[in-house]
Amino acid sequence: MKAIYLVRFGKAEDAFEVREVPLPEPRDHEVRIKTEAFGLNFADISARNGKYRDCPPLPCVIGYDVVGRVDAVGSKVTNVKTGDRVAGLTRFGGYAEYVVTDSRVVVAIPEEMPLTFAGAIAVQYCTAYYSCMECVNVHEGDRVLVHAAAGGVGTALVQLLKHKGAVVFGTCSSEKKMEYLKTIGVDYPINYATSDYRVEVKRILGNEKLDMVFDSVGGKYVRDGIRLIGSGGKFVSYGASDLMNAGYFSKIRKALQFGFYHPASFLIKSKSLIGVSMLRIADHKPDLLQRCLQGVVALAKQGVITPAGGLEFSVEQLADAHRAVEERKTMGKVMVKW
Repeated sequence: MKAIYLVRFGKAEDAFEVREVPLPEPRDHEVRIKTEAFGLNFADISARNGKYRDCPPLPCVIGYDVVGRVDAVGSKVTNVKTGDRVAGLTRFGGYAEYVVTDSRVVVAIPEEMPLTFAGAIAVQYCTAYYSCMECVNVHEGDRVLVHAAAGGVGTALVQLLKHKGAVVFGTCSSEKKMEYLKTIGVDYPINYATSDYRVEVKRILGNEKLDMVFDSVGGKYVRDGIRLIGSGGKFVSYGASDLMNAGYFSKIRKALQFGFYHPASFLIKSKSLIGVSMLRIADHKPDLLQRCLQGVVALAKQGVITPAGGLEFSVEQLADAHRAVEERKTMGKVMVKW
């Protein structure tokens, strides 16, 4: 079978090499998936640039999620069967024609589900589901800010939040993305490239405060977001893209911008700071991840969450796909097809 190896850090067109490797065999609790397509995530960009500490030593096969069909199952697998179309996490190894992964991080999906929607289930929709359905309890009328709302997780969060009846503020970086945010239900789209989102939020809310902030950027966005939430407010952090590709001294500066906090400050103001890493959930709480996967698919079947945005590339266009994600030109999920 073919696998795409990350062989050197740097530009996308120079970083990868296609190799022939043996077909992997699943163990008792694992499944083998014949890959239809693999997903691109910002972590892939960071790994390619040598900025992702979890990345295995080179040469390695990166990739966190795939859509495909179950090709073989271990003796103790019960949740999926051979022939099922599935979405799943791979915890590296996704850039390959076949992948083997724990069955508990895989879920069966409808045959007719569009590829970019299916590809968003394991990482983007599960991150959003865990963040706003497990970590917090969203109520009708809650005022919620979502950063990078046009991205994969952002899109998923907006759909889930609107299902819960929240009033959603969403930031993005272009007028095109502003129009996209309106189509997915964002009540107050904010272009942070032309406006200070903090000023806009305060202008719209007047003397009120936000109830929640969902953030994937990190740095000063954490510090500023905590200031924007009121008593009983919750700040959910599920990424730090602002740090990923920064240089050494810039990374120190940006890390300091997170701010310094003592538990007493949250206690006194009754605020919460919640961190989310779905990779750690997959590693240590796979049954919890399976619950999220099942919850997402159930909502998709009910029409609560629907396809929105997304791009498809061929394997031959892998470098183009990486550049599109790196330059923040994408909306929704990016998938690379074999």
